[in-house]
Amino acid sequence: MKRNIISASAIAVLAALLGLPGVARSQNTGRPQAASTKIGLIDMAHVFKNYEKFKNLREDLKAEIEQSDQKAKGMARQLQALQVEMKKFKEGTPGYLTREKKLTQLASEFQTFRKVEQRKFLRREAEIYKTVYLEVTDAVRKYAEYFQYALVIRFNSRGLETVANPAEVIKSMNRQVVYHRNENNITRPVLDYLNRSYSKSGKSPRPRSAQKSPTKKRN
Repeated sequence: MKRNIISASAIAVLAALLGLPGVARSQNTGRPQAASTKIGLIDMAHVFKNYEKFKNLREDLKAEIEQSDQKAKGMARQLQALQVEMKKFKEGTPGYLTREKKLTQLASEFQTFRKVEQRKFLRREAEIYKTVYLEVTDAVRKYAEYFQYALVIRFNSRGLETVANPAEVIKSMNRQVVYHRNENNITRPVLDYLNRSYSKSGKSPRPRSAQKSPTKKRN
């Protein structure tokens, strides 16, 4: 019996020296250590709203849409000018028919242009959201793994006391997370990480008048 006790003790010491956590835990506690049960919360809407890359990509898209609108307005003005010219000619005359044909062709080009541009911008917007969402979830994964969070849940960090609209009040009362500790909210560190990484990529934020840095805001 004494020999068995010595052997068990020797195994425990050897396991500790060799860094065998499973064996060491079984000797010290009699059971394996429980897995992490930490739960984190993240306000995805807040992250998207304050992530500089997302704002810059949206600004680029907005600029392209404005350029497209200007081109569309130019085409519309051409259509209006042709309609005015047609009134100067009697219906059925060569001058009238020539302008009518040109008007029909330009109207078709105008409609096609608007449809193509609309589909293009919808795809671009979807790509922006997809790109940013994947970056955010990757940052969440890295943070959760490093700080041993077992689960991260989306939530709305906006307090009910700031809501005035009746419909929003009811919606806020139905939120999933009723209570959380401040350390469960990982929105700020994830957002800071994303903005730091984006800044290091060489894409500096565009200047915005009277806008505070999002890193100074606290949840």
